Amino acid sequence: MPHIFRKEKGQIVIQGEVHLTDVDGNKIPHGEKFTLCGCMKSKKLPFCDGSHKLD
Repeated sequence: MPHIFRKEKGQIVIQGEVHLTDVDGNKIPHGEKFTLCGCMKSKKLPFCDGSHKLD
């Protein structure tokens, strides 16, 4: 069962087995634990690249 939680700056941390797809249904590869962007400033969307730390 996946574990999903939101961090203070809006990042969404996901750990466990999940299937991540884009709007066209294409699978987006990821590791066992990954973080989705919550601030929309990432240059690696949908993943967090730490851009929120620049604020």
